[in-house]
Amino acid sequence: MDNIRQKLKDKKRIVIKLGTSTIVHPETGDINYIKLEKLVRFVCDLKNQDKEVVLVSSGAIGVGVNAIGLSKKPKTTSLRQACAAIGQGQLMMVYQKLFSEYHKTSAQVLLTFDVITNPVRRQNSINTFNELLQLDVIPIVNENDTVATEEIEFGDNDVMSAIVASLIKADLVVLLSDIEGLFTDDPRTNPDAKKIDTVDEITPELMSMGKGSGTNYGTGGMASKLVAATIACDSGADMAIINGATIDNLISLFDGEVIGTVFRAHKQKDFDLITYLRDKTYLNV
Repeated sequence: MDNIRQKLKDKKRIVIKLGTSTIVHPETGDINYIKLEKLVRFVCDLKNQDKEVVLVSSGAIGVGVNAIGLSKKPKTTSLRQACAAIGQGQLMMVYQKLFSEYHKTSAQVLLTFDVITNPVRRQNSINTFNELLQLDVIPIVNENDTVATEEIEFGDNDVMSAIVASLIKADLVVLLSDIEGLFTDDPRTNPDAKKIDTVDEITPELMSMGKGSGTNYGTGGMASKLVAATIACDSGADMAIINGATIDNLISLFDGEVIGTVFRAHKQKDFDLITYLRDKTYLNV
């Protein structure tokens, strides 16, 4: 087995990102309670191993859309924000109930891009994260969609997961997604595409592999995951992309199995998160 995978079980500060497709039934948009309960149980077991875990959870807008009976995700910013306000509360209520069944406490942390790029607000966020982790609480993070606009959005929770990892100095980021990992090409259109098990260096050629169009594999899909990998790995954290169709994949990852794609950390001494965010047009990958 790959040595880096054997070391994942020893990570101490872990960020796990859940996509909307991981926590809801695609047919109805309703919360998948069985899958979410299994995830919470696994996180609680990590906590019982003296690990610190932060969840970055999508799904607030989707849950809100379903709650008020809309047939599809709204296009207007104001209606999306209204759905987020409804869905965020419902989603957190479910998380808190499930974690309490395993005698764990969770807390909601909502972030916006301007909070992260403002020095005072950023430090306040870091202080809050560290205090929550010291209190043995599980922070559950999402973008504050109720106030974020296109000008100040993270653009994707993949990127936000890596940003959170950089802020709190996590040593592992795991993205649960609707894909198996990084492929040499879009596997949905190219049957000869092969999965890449391990990435040692994020090269310009590798970045270009994520810039497809017309599918989730392009904009907002693999492209944003490669940006997230750049931030995480340059900050000193390993990152894994695995399919979130079943929580068993998360268990397998920590058991050292060759599943998904793992990006090796390559901490850059001169890496500055805010400079990267301001200089890179990462929202347009």
